[in-house]
Amino acid sequence: MPVFDKSAQLRNLALATWTSTICFWAWNMIGPMSTTYAARLELTSSQASILVATPILVGSLGRIVTGPLTDRYGGRALFIFVALASVIPVLAVGFSASADSYVGLLASGFVLGVAGTVFAIGIPFAKSWYEASRHGFATGVFGAGMVGTALSAFFTPRFVGWFGLITTHVIIAIALAATAALCVMLMKDSPAFVPNTEPVIPKLVAASKLGVTWEMSFLYAIVFGGFVAFSNYLPTYIKNIYDFSAVDAGTRTAAFALAAVIARPIGGTLSDRIAPKWVVLASLAGTAVLAVVATFQPPADFWSAVTFISLAIFLGIGTGGVFAWVARRSPAQSVGSVTGIVAAAGGLGGYFPPLVMGATYDEVDNNYTAGLLLLAAVAVVAFLYTALKLHAREPEKAEAAPTQT
Repeated sequence: MPVFDKSAQLRNLALATWTSTICFWAWNMIGPMSTTYAARLELTSSQASILVATPILVGSLGRIVTGPLTDRYGGRALFIFVALASVIPVLAVGFSASADSYVGLLASGFVLGVAGTVFAIGIPFAKSWYEASRHGFATGVFGAGMVGTALSAFFTPRFVGWFGLITTHVIIAIALAATAALCVMLMKDSPAFVPNTEPVIPKLVAASKLGVTWEMSFLYAIVFGGFVAFSNYLPTYIKNIYDFSAVDAGTRTAAFALAAVIARPIGGTLSDRIAPKWVVLASLAGTAVLAVVATFQPPADFWSAVTFISLAIFLGIGTGGVFAWVARRSPAQSVGSVTGIVAAAGGLGGYFPPLVMGATYDEVDNNYTAGLLLLAAVAVVAFLYTALKLHAREPEKAEAAPTQT
């Protein structure tokens, strides 16, 4: 076990978290403006949902690749690549929106998904910089880079009002390029990092044979998927249910995302002290209850805020708990590959709910009851599976037995 320099740990974790933050902001550039685009382009609810969901899909699937590539090339190289690769898509979204082109927005949003792949890079990177007893802390702090969604929800509509649509996207593109430059100058791979030069496909196949991969993918698809879905679709939800403006809806979405971000490292740290199973069970129970509460459309602003911020806290704690569990259970040589698949599952979990919410929206009674009840039902199923099938503490030989659950 290498001896870690504390200042190097903090510097690299801070850089990784910031890179995740600005990439998450870029990834979420369409969501906060979706109601504005829908009105300007006269989009149906389903068309607006597809527009919001497209970057989520690509960012999710791309994690399957960036995870194992991180095992091979290290987090530093991948962070630099993703930050730079996100610059052009961000600009393309701005120009497509300015031209009122739905097809252009879909195409540029598709490529913008590259920004969302950053998550699968940071988990193995953060884990490699810290001793095993602090993996929950490290992955939880890195996961707080989800705050980029809150920053985007709060600032993107305001930036557009202050500076204009194109200038807003130029600002974020410059921030991405500056972040890549910071990583070039200051970021280092951990002294514990050992490149895994095996071909990517066999590594993914091997990871897919691990029981932990699919168990954690299922759980992460719910907790992180729920966070991503609400962070992107909540502006539309709030506009339809409560008739707030794009700026006001963005402010409330930012509060939701910020609550989840704060809760994530709490979930990770709690999982260093108690078995992650209990953290995840609490998350799933709270999610199910609050999804049901949301179907009653609590009045704005106090009770609706209490409902959705509480939901965000439970989802955030769950994301921290699941990835602390991943770090604890994954074989060291496969952590990037497992992380890539699990992170992809989380992103995919965020892809489908906006489509479901758009498809099940009841325009006559103005409600999303069907979609919210579906979330509650899935959370209940996951709760029962976790409670009855998964160990609170894994047997010592679990890592050596890939198919053991």
